[in-house]
Amino acid sequence: MTKRLPALAVLSALALALAGCGTTQVAASTDTDAGTVTSASAGCADDSTTSSTDPVELTDAFGRTVSLDEPAQKVAVLEWQQIEDVLSLCLTPVAVADADGYRTWDTAEVLPDSVESVGTRQEPNLDALFATEPDLVIVEAYTRDDAIIAQLEEYGVPVLATIGANAEDPIAQMLDTFDLIAEATGRTERAEVVKDEFEQHLADAKAEVADAQPEVTDFVYFDGWVDGGNVSLRPFGQGSLVGEIGEELGLTNAWTGEVDPAYGLGQTDIEGMTTIGDASLFYTGTVDPDSESFVDAAAENPAWASIPAVQDGRLAAFPGGIWTFGGPRSAQQIVDAYVAAITQ
Repeated sequence: MTKRLPALAVLSALALALAGCGTTQVAASTDTDAGTVTSASAGCADDSTTSSTDPVELTDAFGRTVSLDEPAQKVAVLEWQQIEDVLSLCLTPVAVADADGYRTWDTAEVLPDSVESVGTRQEPNLDALFATEPDLVIVEAYTRDDAIIAQLEEYGVPVLATIGANAEDPIAQMLDTFDLIAEATGRTERAEVVKDEFEQHLADAKAEVADAQPEVTDFVYFDGWVDGGNVSLRPFGQGSLVGEIGEELGLTNAWTGEVDPAYGLGQTDIEGMTTIGDASLFYTGTVDPDSESFVDAAAENPAWASIPAVQDGRLAAFPGGIWTFGGPRSAQQIVDAYVAAITQ
């Protein structure tokens, strides 16, 4: 029986609207002695099953204590950022929600075809999920009392609850989530390698952008959708992960409109985008299978052509498959996309 999760549906509806783009090859191999599924993600070829075998007791993002007799080896994951994080830690999950959606929107780490897909992020099939016998379920929630946590705990399996975003410091929040999952899976050593690679990647890219001396350093990154012929645009303002990464590279996020306190996302129409001055425009290149191109639709509006970035050809799509709400590997893809757009 599929249990319906109203609170999770609200959470995931927001997350589904958070679209973006990414690339790392992954294949799965199974350590039958340890019962652990390991990942052949970049840098994982020589990885041991875990960096620790000690019992785990940690405090999750909502102050809940999670106790494990040993680091989690068979994990089920219900949100895309956390799926990516698990793969980056050289561990392949036994079950995930919305595997096809992940493969469309997040290519930073490739999810093997062998992983069980257990419904959608809004309505995971919990019977199918627990049939894979996970020793930990990783979820994304908004509050300690989120219904999904209680419903999962009814099955008697530990639940690690994470926060998807925090606009006060989106990069730190992204890394904190990664660290939490690393602690639960006994892979803190691997986590340090991945984080060091991200920091170095960011530093190298910042130097490359500075050397390029771009004439325009203001930017607005956005995505959008078409509904009934109307184009809605969503600028990633202050507090968004993609916006913060751009500023870390020495650029200036020119969107000054109101944004939400978690993801730093705004909302506007084509006329609203005419207020950004000379800022360059970047947008998601991921093709939404359920929507027509919002950029093509915008181009049919005469106001679109009046935007300086459109007139000057400073309108660029990031590569498809970069998840702008992902982990360290997605963040590296965002960095590369900025560099390519700025230095081309």
